[in-house]
Amino acid sequence: MFTLRAAKAQPPYVTYKERYKVDLPLQLAECETNYARLTKLLTNNQRDKSAQQQDEFRFMVARGEQHWLHSLRIIERSPYTTTLELSRAAMGTSSTWLAMPKLTLRMYHDAKLAEVLAWEGHKRLRPRYEYPNQSMYQSDEKYQLNRFLGEWLSVCLEHGHSLDATFCFE
Repeated sequence: MFTLRAAKAQPPYVTYKERYKVDLPLQLAECETNYARLTKLLTNNQRDKSAQQQDEFRFMVARGEQHWLHSLRIIERSPYTTTLELSRAAMGTSSTWLAMPKLTLRMYHDAKLAEVLAWEGHKRLRPRYEYPNQSMYQSDEKYQLNRFLGEWLSVCLEHGHSLDATFCFE
């Protein structure tokens, strides 16, 4: 016949990790804030009437002795969305191991949200991943990228200077 196996007691150091649950209000709040930050960056660069249909916005961010050139390029425009690409290049000497990824963003104008669509060839982010997975994404990878975008945009707004005009974003 068959024998019943008794379940072994787990050692005290083994803990059960719950499956990650998407905190939708938190993610939407982050996306709303990113939309406001992006709108502020784009409108500060569009004060010039001739630059209303400009497809690339460049600004410099200085931290200490290091300067970075940021580029915000519009890839696609539609009535309700705008797809952008955000990248950064170091001016002067910089370490190559700490390069910023190139982010692809989408702004949803009707909902007033902005989110990260892709970065450096990684596309189609899901809101949740099982962990471990083949690509080794964290279970909250999408939220972490949107949070990273928010921090990056905050630094750009606090310390950035437009190359096309003579004003700060502050």
